[in-house]
Amino acid sequence: MAAAYIETTIPSYYTARHARSILQAGRQLATREWWDSGCSGFDLVTSTETLNESGEGDPEMAKARLELLKGIRILPVTESAAGLARTLVASGLVPAIASPDAVHIALASVHGIDFLVTWNFKHIANPHTRERMRATINEAGHRMPVMCSPEELLNDDEDI
Repeated sequence: MAAAYIETTIPSYYTARHARSILQAGRQLATREWWDSGCSGFDLVTSTETLNESGEGDPEMAKARLELLKGIRILPVTESAAGLARTLVASGLVPAIASPDAVHIALASVHGIDFLVTWNFKHIANPHTRERMRATINEAGHRMPVMCSPEELLNDDEDI
């Protein structure tokens, strides 16, 4: 069974109050639809980084995010993953201010996870840095997961 790493934007969009922005509302709907329909059958994994980030902010919302993540397997932070995260930041592929995003990418890569599911297109699933990130991860001896949104994973039978 393929595995998918869930980073913080997924529980955040799933549990968020209804957005006024059409873009945000669409992301919320796609996230809920993907999650509620069984997450494409993936074996879900996450990290203590995701749990820590999900536990921040409004206590009621933090509780809802953490509840959603209950029971998902937690990947251990290995020295290899920590080193890869440092490399991603040192190379400028992920800015230092966004170092938790480098941890998400590194953990999914080092543990051989197939997909990293995210709505973070700025630092994680950024099409402008994707190939340089892939090369850096490959040079470190790992494989970068497919980075995509829940919307891209929806098994939609509708004709386009």
